[in-house]
Order: sequence, then structure tokens, then C-alpha cells
Amino acid sequence: MTRQLHLNAFLMSTGHHEVSWRLPESDPGASTDIAHWQRLAQVAERGKLDSIFFADVPALMSSPARRPAETLDPVLLLTAIAAVTERIGLIATSSTTFNEPYNLARAFASLDQISGGRAGWNVVTTGSEDAALNFNLDALPSPEDRYRRAHEFLEATLGLWGSWDDDAVVADKQAGVYADPDKVHALDHVGEFFKVRGPLTVPRSPQGSPVIVQAGSSGPGIALAAAYAEAVFTAQTTIDDGREFYSTLKAATRKAGRDPEGIKVLPGIVTIIGSTEAEARELERQLDEFIVIEHPLAQLAESIGIPADQIDVDAPLPENIRPIEEVRSSRYELTVNLARRENLTVRQLLIRLGGGRGHRTFVGTPEQVADTIEEWFTTGASDGFNIMPAAMPSGLEAFVDHVVPILQDRGLFRREYAGSTLRDHLGLEVPAARASNRLAAAV
Repeated sequence: MTRQLHLNAFLMSTGHHEVSWRLPESDPGASTDIAHWQRLAQVAERGKLDSIFFADVPALMSSPARRPAETLDPVLLLTAIAAVTERIGLIATSSTTFNEPYNLARAFASLDQISGGRAGWNVVTTGSEDAALNFNLDALPSPEDRYRRAHEFLEATLGLWGSWDDDAVVADKQAGVYADPDKVHALDHVGEFFKVRGPLTVPRSPQGSPVIVQAGSSGPGIALAAAYAEAVFTAQTTIDDGREFYSTLKAATRKAGRDPEGIKVLPGIVTIIGSTEAEARELERQLDEFIVIEHPLAQLAESIGIPADQIDVDAPLPENIRPIEEVRSSRYELTVNLARRENLTVRQLLIRLGGGRGHRTFVGTPEQVADTIEEWFTTGASDGFNIMPAAMPSGLEAFVDHVVPILQDRGLFRREYAGSTLRDHLGLEVPAARASNRLAAAV
């Protein structure tokens, strides 16, 4: 079988450009309008995309003055979307730092059942001090603690998802036996961070259990992905960086004892599409002119550790910023490297980040977008892409209606879904049950 692209739609209110909400055609209230999200999901499904994806941080991440800042719980949102879609995968972000394994495992297993096996969990450790203060903590735990917790969290969650055998439910009315107790298992997990007895209250779905997705490119992030992830959402701005990350992650996955084909690498690409390149550039100019530079400057100042009033926005990034080694964030490292590599002024950097927060931004015609996707896919830089339209719904519609047909004509992307679950779309195997402690029949 010819290797096929995997395409995911990363949905964000009115679009990924931070000022997309100011476009004349945008609805500033879209973030809390379920009909808006349902329409976007249906557009993505019309294009036969593998999945839709929602990011999430359990804290208000920018000044309310800057852009629409409201975010609905992504699992609840995807449950509503599941009711109006049939095939497309449904991926939500949830943090291992600010959850408990049982609650999270139950929520995602419920979404998986409701959707007929289309759920995925994007695993994050959440490096937000503001989020920590919302969860009875005085400070954000260290990266080392967050990643140790994440590994144990995943072990417990996967165990819970495996606590029912596939054939546990027999529903034998004549014998009066609903489920075989020998096939429902306690977990009895006891570790550094968690004690979880189990079993889960939700049995296995048609795809076994939700797909594990991971976002992040740091060393600890790569190690976590290599051990558990089945897809990785990442951010590389150049094809050489993409190839380096791709080979590094695949090698780490092989070293962890897993088949590298069982993990899909999907970099983000922010798309601004026009019928001509000039039309696309004009839309980009419109968006960039709407940026109120003081808003992203305040965020950058906090990140680099220099007061905003001491930063010259028309000069390069100051030399005395917080060291990358101190921050230990792949997104911070990407931002600093972008500014240094291209010798950008602070203003230019903020405009670039406003368009895609460090992801690769591509401005051009449908053919040009298809060309860059094909080049990355065929030269060892990705297994597909996380599509991030700068403005929505128009940008998502442009991608589905004009880029997808080109990729289909080139034999790179499906014309119809071959299966009904997210694992079917990604070409992933159904995982075996993991819990091993037999549940006593008396329970």
C-alpha cells in the first residue's frame, strides 16, 4: 500500500492568527458557540481529514483585552461534536499535572464510546504558573517532577483502559450473567504520585482505547512520546529542523522497543491561502496590521524576563534574556532561535508569532501549499501535518476545498475513509488490554 498523508485540523475559535477575530467576517463570540465548532468539524470531515484537535490550558492564557480568551472544556465540546459527525477523529488536550488518572481515563473512555472509537488524548505536562495556582499549588512543579508524574499517569491510565477485556460483556440473559468477572480486572496501581485501584466503569471501545497523542519537542517530551505516543504534534519552521526532529523521534521510538511506524509525526502549519499568491499576501497583510503590538509584547517581556518598557521593539531581541537552559521549554527555545537565526527585530518577531505562535506559516496558493506538504512528507520531515488555518471558517474551507483535492489527485491522501475509528485512519493497531489483576466475582 502506498504511504498516505495524515492530516489533522487544529481548531481555534476564529483562527490561529491572534487577530483573526478582528476580520470583518469573523464572529468574536465563536469560542463559546457550539454550532460554530460543529460546522468546523463537519468541514474537516468533508475533507476526509484524520481528526480535529483542541488545545487546552486550565488557565486564562492572555489578557482578556488581547483576543477571545474563553475556552470550553475540550472533552465536553468534542462530545457535542461527536453527535453531528460520523468518521472524523476527536482529539482533546488534557494535562497530567492537573488531573487524576481515574477521572481523565473515564472522561476519554466515555468520549471514545460515545463516538464509536474516535477519541484521542493529547498528553501535556502544562508549563503554566497560572494553571498551578488554580489547582491548590503555590508554584508550578519542576519539569522533572511533571514528567515523572506524566510517565506514571500514563501507566495508570493505560491500565484502566485495559481493565475490561474486549469480550468481557456477554449479556447472557438466560444465565443471568452480564459480564464475565474473570475478564474485568482491578489495576491496584501504587506509585510515587498515584494510588488507583480500578477497574474503570467504561468498557473497551471499537478501537480498544483512545489514541495517545503528545505535543512537545524537548528532550523529556521526546522520551515521553517515544515510550507512549502514537502521534506527535510538533513545531518546526524549516524542513531541515523537521527532518532532524523526525529522525530523532523515530530513533528514540525504536530504542524504546516500539515500531517507529506506530508513531506519526505531524508538524503544525499555519495556512493563509489565496487564489493567487498576491491575494494570499494581501490577507496576511490585513491580519498583521490588526496586531496591537503592546499585547504580545507584554507576554514576550514576561517570558524573556525583561520589563516591556525596557524593550526596543525596533531592535533585535536583547542579549540579556533568560537563558534557554533555565526556561527549559521547547516553545521558548523555538522563539529565541527564530529571532536569532533570521535577525528579526522584536516587532518582526511578534508579528511572526502572532501568525502562528512559532509554527511554520505558509502563505500562497493551494498548489504551493500542496507542494510544501508533499515535500515535507516525501523527504523524511513528517508523516503529515497539523493544519492550522489563520482564519476560520474561511481558511479551513479553503484548505478542504482546494488543497485536499490536489493531494488526492497526486495519490497522497485518501478520497474516502477506509474505516470508522481514529486508529483506522492513522493505520494503528488496537492495543491489548494491560490490567492483569483479576477482579473478584463478589465485587
